[in-house]
Amino acid sequence: MFDDTYQTIEKPSEGLYKDKGSKFIAFAFPVKNEEEVKAHLTELKKQYYDARHHCYAYALGPTRDAFRINDDGEPSGTAGKPIYGQILSHDLTNILIVVVRYFGGTKLGVRGLIDAYKTSASEAIINNTICEKIIKEVYELHFEYPLMNEVMRIMKEHNLEQISHDFALSCRIHFSARKNNADEIKKIFSSVYGVTITYKYTI
Repeated sequence: MFDDTYQTIEKPSEGLYKDKGSKFIAFAFPVKNEEEVKAHLTELKKQYYDARHHCYAYALGPTRDAFRINDDGEPSGTAGKPIYGQILSHDLTNILIVVVRYFGGTKLGVRGLIDAYKTSASEAIINNTICEKIIKEVYELHFEYPLMNEVMRIMKEHNLEQISHDFALSCRIHFSARKNNADEIKKIFSSVYGVTITYKYTI
């Protein structure tokens, strides 16, 4: 049985690194989707409009299946990659780290830039709290009213979290189950005549 948990950060945090007059301010945010990533980037670019670079990296999903790195004009591989490297080395996901750079007039060179982005990103993570989240799968149940008691009994017995319901013409319930238990839950509902269970997405 594979591990159905992942690690992320609890709250927004900051890190700071200075070298030869240049200032690197790192911001770490817990994020769930690309819309949240875009919103944080837009806000930081507005707030730090006079900075030379806004470099970032993010990872989304329990297995980091969506990720991106951006050097924002810095030499290729000197900014986004070391930031993302810190996300990997702390084994995190659902996280965005943006490093805002104010240029101090002296070039730092490739090695200097990599160290600066890596250290500032690391500081932002260190100044946070790492928490463990459970991977859950969301399903939809479809059934008629006479089966309501049976469905609710199974939900209660297996401690399933109801997300939403629609009891109009027939009954629809969205619920989440821990990933490691999902196959067993699917079998139980599938064995009830008249209940249809459909996988929706993973959170």
